[in-house]
Amino acid sequence: MNDVKGFCDPRFEAVRAALAALLRQDDVGASAAVYIGGEPVVDMWGGYADADRSVSWERDTIVGVNSTSKNMTALCALILADRGELDLSAPVAAYWPEFAAAGKQNVLVRHALSHTAGLPDLSGPRAVEELYDWESVTAALAAQAPEWEPGTAAGYHALTFGFLVGEIVRRIAGRSLGEFFAEEVAGPLGADFHIGLSTEHDHRVAPLIPPPSLTDEYAASAPPGPDGTRRDNARVAIRVKDANSVAWRRAQIPAVNGFGNARSVALAQSVLANRGSAGGVRLLSPRGCEPARQEVFRGEDRVLGAPMCWTAGFGKFGNTFGWGGWGGSVVASDPDSRMTVAYVMNQMIDRDQQEDNRGMEIIMAAYSGLH
Repeated sequence: MNDVKGFCDPRFEAVRAALAALLRQDDVGASAAVYIGGEPVVDMWGGYADADRSVSWERDTIVGVNSTSKNMTALCALILADRGELDLSAPVAAYWPEFAAAGKQNVLVRHALSHTAGLPDLSGPRAVEELYDWESVTAALAAQAPEWEPGTAAGYHALTFGFLVGEIVRRIAGRSLGEFFAEEVAGPLGADFHIGLSTEHDHRVAPLIPPPSLTDEYAASAPPGPDGTRRDNARVAIRVKDANSVAWRRAQIPAVNGFGNARSVALAQSVLANRGSAGGVRLLSPRGCEPARQEVFRGEDRVLGAPMCWTAGFGKFGNTFGWGGWGGSVVASDPDSRMTVAYVMNQMIDRDQQEDNRGMEIIMAAYSGLH
């Protein structure tokens, strides 16, 4: 059963064909969506929600998208900045006074958003379960010393990004990042995306499937550095079995534990590609979208071991910005064409074992529809 279901504007037939091809090859279940001008032109899905291929992937199937969640967390910060409640150039400690400890008084909000704050690792937690205690994790981060002078270097803040940005949002809005997102983004847009998933949605979740030949003990890790060694100091090992657990769904780990599908990911992010609005709902001013595409740092990322361009919350690649998640999900926005493309799946691929170009194939197919 590789039938692709859903809606596809005839101009974007290449996206339907690309998704169908992926479902014939590597994918078990997946969804793809393209929004232009804040309106859907592709909303498609297919395959199966389980490794046994016994449950169909439906229109409302959702899945953990791992670091694709960072795009949503960043959007919340940009909304507050656009409202004048958050200054991206202010010290984090202006909103979170305890954060000034251990030489972090000069860490700016934009450093936290651009992976340049010098806090790529959590010094405290060692076990995944410890990540579920928001107060404990953020208190440890506030006490931690930066690894480098903030703003002078970048190092992917895989887990800390969500706690840093989430606590800034919480201090300003008086709500958790997940609550803020639900009330200020998902609710107004009608986007089926969740940071902190409640029980009534459990039956719709497609569990993540470990990469071929690996088990659910497979853990996320930073890629090898230029010298071939891996950076894993003080990194909590998150396994597929953790990301599939009920405790993980209920927690708020805004860098990595959002749940949604391609439609909801693309809808929420299309706001930033379409000058602040989608589907007739305005979340930001056109000017408020600009930090998503404005370069904050360009150079070698110490954690990823690769050249990167970081904006306030996003990776920048040419004219597009966005980010992807462990295993393969991705979203990319292009303000010049007002297009956002998302791809979300349950079959993970380990990039150490094989190349994973699935998301890029969907993105390139979408671009072919513009011409």
